[in-house]
Amino acid sequence: MADLSRTSTHRGSVLAVVAAAVLFGTTGTAQALASESLGYDLDPLAVGSARVVLAGLILAVFAYARGGLGFTRSTSQSALTGGFGVAAYQLGFFTGVQAAGVAAGTMIALGSGPAFTGVLQYLVDRRMPGPLWFLSTLVAVAGMTLIVAGQPGDGSANVLAGAVPALIAGLGYAIYTVAGAHMITAGVSTQGAMGQMFGIGGILLLPILIWQWPGGLDTGAGTTAVVYLVVVPTVLAYLLFAAALRHLNPATVATLTLLEPVVAAILGAVVLGETITTVAMLGMATVLAALGLLTAATLRNS
Repeated sequence: MADLSRTSTHRGSVLAVVAAAVLFGTTGTAQALASESLGYDLDPLAVGSARVVLAGLILAVFAYARGGLGFTRSTSQSALTGGFGVAAYQLGFFTGVQAAGVAAGTMIALGSGPAFTGVLQYLVDRRMPGPLWFLSTLVAVAGMTLIVAGQPGDGSANVLAGAVPALIAGLGYAIYTVAGAHMITAGVSTQGAMGQMFGIGGILLLPILIWQWPGGLDTGAGTTAVVYLVVVPTVLAYLLFAAALRHLNPATVATLTLLEPVVAAILGAVVLGETITTVAMLGMATVLAALGLLTAATLRNS
């Protein structure tokens, strides 16, 4: 009975992180629709910083209303480190995408995240991910490469200049994933862990928001986009993300979120009318196969 209960818990955790990845994947489409409505691009740094500032406030208030943020001396270092990770991800991601192009910047940031997470998980907890994690992560990153290769490239993009900030984004993602898992394992609630990290991240990014304001956010379309980005692919998605961290190791959660570019590509085709080439479709199938392998291994070992 205990094994069945544990398997059910792990299944629910996998579903939670998959749902979070689906919500993450709507980010680019929401921003593109707003920019299309305005006739010019929303400022990416303004959007990214506003997203974290407002989401941090909402998550902190939500956690406080549900019983408190759960500040403890033993987890304060993780909260601060995770907050820096949240801020680093936003700044590194948008800077990398601007320099390297959307496809290459996203690939470097998201593709490096699970690798950094696996390394940090080992350094912090001395837990080395299993061989199936290595295999599924490698296959998923290969699939992401095919998705990128199947999209029109930007010949003017400086991939080398964008690689460093995109890698910083991947490292930032790994930092707040491992930090969040550490806080939750130590007894902090899922909403408390996210409230603390995103609250700190929001404080760090507030000067960026003020500096970049308005960046299109003072328009109806800009405001609508930010409200959606804050509530759905940030607050709701990261509560699901944190729920998964309660029962799955950080490396597994990080790899499962590689579903995000598949969702983004599908939405780009369905909503924005973008073309999905045969190569990109092969990449999407490869990513799904890799994540299916990791899910099966996770449930089998539960």
